[in-house]
Amino acid sequence: MIMNKLHSKYLTVHHKAQQFEQRVLTHFVHSIVDATQSKFESNLLLKRLSVSGRVDDAHQVFDEMPSRDEFSWNTMIAAYANSGRLTEAKQVFDATPSKTAITWSSLIYGYCRSECGSEAFRLFWQMQLEGERPSLYTLGSLLRLCSKLGLLQRGEMVHGYMVKTRFDSNVDVVTGLVDMYAKCKRIFEAGCLFESLRNRRNHVVWTVMLTGYSHNGDGLKAMEFFRDMRVQGVESNQFTFPSVLTASASVLALGFGAQVHGCIVQSGFGPNVFVQSALVDMYVKCGDHISARKVLRSMEVDDVVSWNSMIVGCVRQGFIREALSLFREMRSRELKIDDYTYPSVLNSFAALKEVKNAVAIHCLIVKTGFEVYQLVGNALVDMYAKLGNIEFAVEMFGYMPDKDVISWTSLVTGYAQNGSHEKALKLFCEMRDAGIYPDHFIIASILSACAELTLLKFGQQIHANFIKSGLQASLSVDNSFLTLYAKCGCLEEALRVFDSMQVQNVITWTALIVGYAQNGRGKESLKFYNQMLATGTQPDFITFIGLLFACSHAGLLEKGQYYFESMNRVYGIKPGLEHYACMIDLLGRSGKLNEAEALVDEMAVEPDGTVWKALLAACRVHGKIELGERAAENLFILEPKNAVPYVQLSNMYSAAGRWEDAARIRRLMKSKGILKEPGCSWIEMNGQVHTFMSEDRSHSWTTEVYSKIDEIMMFIKDAGYVPDMNFALHDMDKEGKELGLAYHSEKLAVAFGLLTTSPGAPIRIFKNLRVCGDCHTAMNYISQVYHRHIILRDSNCFHHFKEGKCSCGDYW
Repeated sequence: MIMNKLHSKYLTVHHKAQQFEQRVLTHFVHSIVDATQSKFESNLLLKRLSVSGRVDDAHQVFDEMPSRDEFSWNTMIAAYANSGRLTEAKQVFDATPSKTAITWSSLIYGYCRSECGSEAFRLFWQMQLEGERPSLYTLGSLLRLCSKLGLLQRGEMVHGYMVKTRFDSNVDVVTGLVDMYAKCKRIFEAGCLFESLRNRRNHVVWTVMLTGYSHNGDGLKAMEFFRDMRVQGVESNQFTFPSVLTASASVLALGFGAQVHGCIVQSGFGPNVFVQSALVDMYVKCGDHISARKVLRSMEVDDVVSWNSMIVGCVRQGFIREALSLFREMRSRELKIDDYTYPSVLNSFAALKEVKNAVAIHCLIVKTGFEVYQLVGNALVDMYAKLGNIEFAVEMFGYMPDKDVISWTSLVTGYAQNGSHEKALKLFCEMRDAGIYPDHFIIASILSACAELTLLKFGQQIHANFIKSGLQASLSVDNSFLTLYAKCGCLEEALRVFDSMQVQNVITWTALIVGYAQNGRGKESLKFYNQMLATGTQPDFITFIGLLFACSHAGLLEKGQYYFESMNRVYGIKPGLEHYACMIDLLGRSGKLNEAEALVDEMAVEPDGTVWKALLAACRVHGKIELGERAAENLFILEPKNAVPYVQLSNMYSAAGRWEDAARIRRLMKSKGILKEPGCSWIEMNGQVHTFMSEDRSHSWTTEVYSKIDEIMMFIKDAGYVPDMNFALHDMDKEGKELGLAYHSEKLAVAFGLLTTSPGAPIRIFKNLRVCGDCHTAMNYISQVYHRHIILRDSNCFHHFKEGKCSCGDYW
C-alpha cells in the first residue's frame, strides 16, 4: 500500500516536472526570438532536442528561428531521418537552399536505417549527378544496408565506387566491405579483403571475419580464426565471444566452447548479458544442460533470449517436461514472454499429445495478442496438425495474415502425416501458384506424399524442379528421393540417388535395404546391410524390419533367425510387433508353422493384428485350417470391422471343400455388416492417374480395354494359362467365373497399360489389396507373351514380372 502511494506521488512529481520543462522551453524559444539571441545558441538547442528524440520540439525551434544556416537545415533533416519520419525529412531536404555532402548523407542515412534500399540508392546516384562526392559516412550507411538486406549487386557497386575514389585503403571501409560480403554469403571475397589489410587489422575486422565464417556455416573455420586472434594478441570483446560460441555450438564442440568460457571469465566479459546468452545457447545445443542451467542461474538480469535458448534446446533434445517447467518459471518471474517463447512451448504440447494444455496456451496467446505473429501462427498450425486436429490447423492457417514457406510447410506436412496425401499435393500446388518457393523441408514432405500415393511422374517433376532451383542438396531431401524411387519400384534410380549422396546415414541405408527387400531382391538387400556395417553405421529399429522382410521374401530362414536374435543381443534393440510379424511370415514361408505358433505364444508383447495376419496368411498357403481358425478368431476380436480374416478363412474352407463352413463365415460377415474392401488398381499415364475396379465399365477407354482383355486371355491360354477357379465367385457357372476373373482390376489396368505405352516399355500398376493368385499367375504369362516388365505393387510388396517369372518367387 505504501509502495503504491509512493509510486503515485512519484508520477505526479514527474508530470509536473515535465510541464515545467515545457514552459521553460516555450519561454526560452520566445526569448530567443524576442531577444534575437545568437544563431549559435539556437543551433545548440536544436541539436540537443534532436539528439534527445524530441523532434517536434526541435521543429518548433527550427520554425521560429529568424535565420537558418547549413547546420540548422542538416540538423533538422537528420532529426526527422533518424526518427523514421522520412516524408518530413524529404520535405525539409527539398526546401534546403544549399545542399552539401552532409545534407545528402543525413537523408541517405535515414532511408538506409529504415531499409528503403531503392530510395537510398536513388539519392546516392542523384547526389553524384549534382556534383556532390559521397563521404565515408554515406558509403558506410549504404554498405550496412546491403549487409542487412543481402543486396550483393548494390554492395559490389559501392565497392567499385570506393576503389575508383581510393576510399578502399581505409581500414573502416574495408571492414564494412568484409561485413557486407560475409553477410551476402560471399565469404571468399570477404576473406580476400581481410587478407589485403595485412598488418592493419584491428579487433573489429577480426570479429567481423570470424562472425562471417560462423554465420556462413563454417564453424570450424571460425574456431580456427579465434585461435589465430589469440595468437596474434588481438583482444576479444562482447561481439567476438558470442560469434565463436555460436560456431562451437554448430559443430557440437563442447570442449572448445568450455575453453572459450574460460577466456570470457579471464577477460572480464562474464557478466555481459549477450555473452551469457550465447553461453547458455552453446551449452544447451551441445547437450550440457547442467552447465547451461548454471549460467542461466548466475545471470544478474533475467534475459528472455537466454531463457528462450534454454527452452528451445530442451525441446530439440527431447527434454519436454524440463522445457515446460522453465516456461512456468518464466511466467512466475514475470519475464516478458515473446513470439520466440511460444513456438517451443507449442511444440512441447504437440510432442506430449496434451490437447487440453495446448488449447489453454492457445487461449493465452490470443489473450496476449501474439496470435498474429508469424512465428506463433506457424507453430499453432504445426501443433494442431501433430495433434491430429487437421481442421483446426487449416483454420489457423486461414487466419494468418502473412504466410511464408514455413506456414505452407506446416500444413502440407500436417496433411501428409495425417494420411491426407492428395490434399498435401493440392496445397503444394496452391503454394507454388501463390509464388512461394519451396525449401528443403516442404520438398521432403511432398516427396513423402508422392511415395505413399506412388505418383512417380509427379515426384520426378519435383526432382527436376529441385535441381533447377539451385537449392543445395540436403540429407533429408536425398533420403526422400531415394525412398520415393524405391517405393515406386525404380531401384536403378534409387541406387543412382544413393551413389550421388556425399553423406549417408542410417535412414539412407535403411531406405535402400527396405526398398530392395520390398522389390523382391532380398539377397542384394542383405549385401547393402553388410556395406552399411562396414562404414560404421549402426542399424536401428526400422533397419531390422527391412532385413527380416528381405529374409522372409528370399526364403533365408537361418539368416533371418540370426538377425532376429542379434537385435537385442548385439545392438540392444528389443523386437517390436513388426519384427515378430516378419519372423512369423518367414517361418510360415518355410513351412514351419509349429515354430511360428510357438513364437506367437512366446512373444514378450501382446500380439496385434499384424502378427495374427502373418500367421493366417501362412496357414492359407499351407492349408493349416485349425491354426488358421485360431489366427482368424483373434483377428475377429482385434479388428472386428476388417473383412480380410473372414475372406481368407472362407477361402481356406472352400479350398478344402468345406463349403458349409465357408458359407457360414460369409453369413457371419454379412450379419455383422462387414463389407469387403473393393479391389482397386491404378496406373499413372501422362501425369494422370487412371483407376479401375473389378468389372469396371466407367472408364473412357472401356471398349478398347475389354477388347484387349479378350486378346490377352486368348494369348496367355495358348501359352498355358489356366484360370484358378478358387479365386472366383462360387455362385456362378464356369463361364461366368472365367469372365469374373478376367475382369479383375489389375488385369484391366495392365490391358490399359498395353494399349497406352510404347512397345517394350515397363508397365507400373498399383493395387490397394493383396493380388489374388489367379491374377498373379496371369501376370507371369502376360509378361512372357508380350515381353514386358510389369511392376505390380500390392498391399504387401512389389511384384516384378519378367519373362514369366515374379520376383516374389510366387509366395506373397
